[in-house]
Amino acid sequence: MRVDILSKEYPPAIYGGAGVHVAELTRALRGRGDLDVQVRCFGGPRDEGGTTGYPDLAELSGANPALQTMGVDLTMAQDCAGADLVHSHTWYANLGGHLASLLHGVPHVVSAHSLEPLRPWKAEQLGGGYALSSWVERTAYESAAAIIAVSHGMRADILRSYPQVEPDRVRVVHNGIDAEQWQPRADEAVLARHGIDPARPSVVFVGRITRQKGLPHLLRAARLLPPEVQLVLCAGAPDTPEIQAEVEGLIAELREVRDGVVWIAEMLPRHEVVAVLTSGTVFVCPSVYEPLGIVNLEAMACGLPVVGTATGGIPEVVADGATGWLVPIEQVQDGTGTPVDPDGFVRDLAAALTDAVSDPERARQRGEAGRRRAVEEFSWGSIAERTLEVYGSVLR
Repeated sequence: MRVDILSKEYPPAIYGGAGVHVAELTRALRGRGDLDVQVRCFGGPRDEGGTTGYPDLAELSGANPALQTMGVDLTMAQDCAGADLVHSHTWYANLGGHLASLLHGVPHVVSAHSLEPLRPWKAEQLGGGYALSSWVERTAYESAAAIIAVSHGMRADILRSYPQVEPDRVRVVHNGIDAEQWQPRADEAVLARHGIDPARPSVVFVGRITRQKGLPHLLRAARLLPPEVQLVLCAGAPDTPEIQAEVEGLIAELREVRDGVVWIAEMLPRHEVVAVLTSGTVFVCPSVYEPLGIVNLEAMACGLPVVGTATGGIPEVVADGATGWLVPIEQVQDGTGTPVDPDGFVRDLAAALTDAVSDPERARQRGEAGRRRAVEEFSWGSIAERTLEVYGSVLR
């Protein structure tokens, strides 16, 4: 059987959880030895066999980014001739999968890593292109043979956002983690290079600077943390100049009232992220929208407990009181995920983080429990098997 996997992100160009998912799922599926897995991704040529990169069309170089994306999808769709099934990830590749399905008469499976209706702030980034990305996603979801949601929370969001989708076409297959690559590994040289003090208790954040990640809420909560606590932010790739300016301003204000604020803006290689996580006391995920959050699994696999917002798929990963702390949130039902009481959410987030760093031994025990949970329940081998079951259900 030949499966064509379509994705915007693929190594070495990975900047989010969807890209990690595609890379690891591809590796697990190819490792079986009984599948022909072709990857079609955005960008330049790849050296990896069975993988084709597709650059932006020169004719659309000055167009809205959404139109540039659609141009790449057109070239991808043509090359899917001969596939038995196409599997697309995120709206960027959904149009390619949908067109390939129509053109070549094969099933289209969609993996849902996020939803455009729940990211309305993307209009800041794409302008009218947000209407195009929303149309692409809706069309692909309503037409797909099957949709894979990365959490039960995501499944509920899909059915609420797209009521025309039949519920039995939406299956849940969680994201996974490679527990060999992500495990505790200390590296004092990495910490010294980035100005991290291993002797201080640390709250660690890893994520892109986007509205959904809730970083401004964390920066406000950090003002309420005990003075000895160090805040380590691995935060880059801002969505817009506006959110970048807001975060820069909040970090500058925070540094005026406390020390130990470490901001690493560049995208770090995996081994450095592992070293930063290993050195921490607790990981924080203040997201207001998070379908699952591979970053939480990465932190858990490195032995860190997690303080996370009780929203989306986070409660399916973080076991409150066992592997971390869940911070309650009541959200405005307008798709933005905005807390109804932002100040209250900030206080609750600060209280959970303070509780986490106040007892290092308890934090260590919850981190060990998180590592066990990541290894036992979220291996990529099991995720690949469950994905194959979805493929089988649409090929019968």
